[in-house]
Amino acid sequence: MTKVKIGMMGFGRVGRQIYRLSLDDERFEIVAVSDIGQPEILHHLLTKSTTPRLPVRLEGNYLVFRDVTSGSEKRTRLLRAHNPADVPWDILDAEIVVDTTGTFRSRQALDPHLVNGAQRVILSTVPDGDIDRVVLFGINQASIDARDQIVSAGSSSTTALALALKVMSEAGDIEHATMTSVHSYTSDQILQDYAGPDYRRSRSGAENIIPNETPAPQWVERLMPDMAGKLSGFALNVPVQTGSLLDLTVAFSHADVSVETVNEHFLAASSSTPELIDATSDPIVSSDVKGCSQSILVDLKGTLKAGSKMIKVLAWHETLGHASRILDLAAMYADLEQPQYKGVA
Repeated sequence: MTKVKIGMMGFGRVGRQIYRLSLDDERFEIVAVSDIGQPEILHHLLTKSTTPRLPVRLEGNYLVFRDVTSGSEKRTRLLRAHNPADVPWDILDAEIVVDTTGTFRSRQALDPHLVNGAQRVILSTVPDGDIDRVVLFGINQASIDARDQIVSAGSSSTTALALALKVMSEAGDIEHATMTSVHSYTSDQILQDYAGPDYRRSRSGAENIIPNETPAPQWVERLMPDMAGKLSGFALNVPVQTGSLLDLTVAFSHADVSVETVNEHFLAASSSTPELIDATSDPIVSSDVKGCSQSILVDLKGTLKAGSKMIKVLAWHETLGHASRILDLAAMYADLEQPQYKGVA
């Protein structure tokens, strides 16, 4: 089996999760990681944030993982770079570049990855402007094309919203839906109040619930035409390190949709697509979601009738699920490069 050779730009939480997942998956080889941090610090964060501790050592500018079962080694080159144009992906033999920085989101900003030798770029968040394709698993992954060069795997919130709406639309016709993304704080938030470009984002992420905008409804409407004009929502960044929650209220066109019916559809979806959707009747909280590789974990106890035609659902998710979908997308595009798919539009 030919491995997919991946280069990464950005080694934050999602980047480290992608690296960890690749160590247990023979389909992938992370050949290089580009980040502004020092290699010693990147290695320290990688190993210290894993329980049990990840057995990866630093040899010069390489992360080295030795598989104790097979005896084989995986070596990943670490580079310090600030911009896509600074990384020679062709020399590093990277076929696909995964950009997890969250900084470079436009076609213009991401194109230098291709100029420097990458065959394809996968963006870990929604883009700024038009790119070749935005892919949400469970929604439109069958639409990918071998000619796509700059693509997005969406975001954890966008995928969660899309999947929840898809399942709920099977229970009845949706007239309108509104979401609140209750999101764990992110690395770009500040710990202490500090003047920034936005009033609310200038407040401490460790002390406050911070209202924020989310592009998830707009992107889901774009990728799910049946939902066009029906969605609204916003986000709340909360002082929680891990585990986010989609609080979704759906107004159906008729009143005979019950809590039981909606939960039955989520249970059926968890059986048919267990890699994407899980459901539980346990009284879970945010920390219980750590390690969830699905894109949503539906809290069946949280489903309730909110009016004659309205149902509210709770769906948990964490960044590991999104990291898993990014690798799934890399594998799907790599499959398109196989000889039997060449020339297929």
